[in-house]
Amino acid sequence: MEFDFSWLLLGLPLAFVLGWFASRFDLKQLREENRRAPKAYFKGLNFLLNEQQDQAIDAFIEAVQNDPDTSELHFALGNLFRRRGEYNRAVRVHEHLLSRGDLSRTDRDRAQHALALDFLKAGLLDRAEDALRRLENTPFESQSRLALLAIYERSRDWPQAAAIALKMHGSHQGDFSTRQAHYLCEQAIARAAQGDQEAAQAQLEEAVAAAPHAPRPRIELARLHHRCGRPEKAFATLLELSRESPGALPLAAPLLVEVGAATRRTDETYQLLLGHYERAPSLDMLEAIVSMDEASGDAARPGPQWYVRHLDKEPSLVAAAKWLAQEKLEHEQFHPQVQKALDQATKPLTRYRCAACGFEARQHFWQCPGCQTWDSYPARRVEEL
Repeated sequence: MEFDFSWLLLGLPLAFVLGWFASRFDLKQLREENRRAPKAYFKGLNFLLNEQQDQAIDAFIEAVQNDPDTSELHFALGNLFRRRGEYNRAVRVHEHLLSRGDLSRTDRDRAQHALALDFLKAGLLDRAEDALRRLENTPFESQSRLALLAIYERSRDWPQAAAIALKMHGSHQGDFSTRQAHYLCEQAIARAAQGDQEAAQAQLEEAVAAAPHAPRPRIELARLHHRCGRPEKAFATLLELSRESPGALPLAAPLLVEVGAATRRTDETYQLLLGHYERAPSLDMLEAIVSMDEASGDAARPGPQWYVRHLDKEPSLVAAAKWLAQEKLEHEQFHPQVQKALDQATKPLTRYRCAACGFEARQHFWQCPGCQTWDSYPARRVEEL
């Protein structure tokens, strides 16, 4: 049987026409899909710029349904859910992204970081920790380590915090030596509370070596020596503090007075306090000097008159109130009411204030209870700032 080439000549044009129609149909369908997806995307973007988050989410969901393979839309949607506090939905979006086999390495790392942020915002610290640890050796490594450090500080897991800080210090992400000293101090305080004084002392000495100019390790070490009946070592440690971190000596002024009395070196202590007060007048140093004058029983010493002298150096309502408390008024029967009013007025002035967030407290904190910032409390009262 012979093949009829006339059929071939007729079939070729027919195949060409059918192929052309098929391609036109595919192109038309593709254009329609692409037209729908950007329209929904830009609609969502417009809502987002107008701070209409609910409408933006609806628009982005529509865009994702039209084009489920677009990762950028998923990221936008997940971030919106997180900002609105819908952490479960944000987690589902980012976990869906991570489950895709066609996701690039860059987008996979990005999705992992976004998932970790979802867990952090939701307060699921254990799951956030696991998600952040998966970001080692990725472009998000530095950010993940900072977040891990915040988690360990928040949960007071000081050994883990120290390990992360050591990594960050070693990779030149900043100077974390002072942080390391704080972590060692926290561990030492816990050891001392458990009765392990030797381990506490070793950790405090390590903290001093890690950050020689940080005041806290020496203050804590002096306090430990004094508590363990080693006043001479405590005094020597406080002398080092006065040389290395003179600005922090007011925080240790009451301890210095106690240690000076225990070592029978009251004159040396008094001169040290006076010298520091002359260079940098402060209420804490003033209180320590007045307490030593009163304890000495020497009528020739100024005693409460120091408060009046302080007013020549710095105007202080606190010092004025303390001086007035020692004075006899012409109408003495009104003294208690006046003194009560002054004490009430000066109470906020004797607090410490965080320089980072403004949180005020009666006692000095090395880490702010409000914003968790380290060393944000100046060694001066609110009135002196």
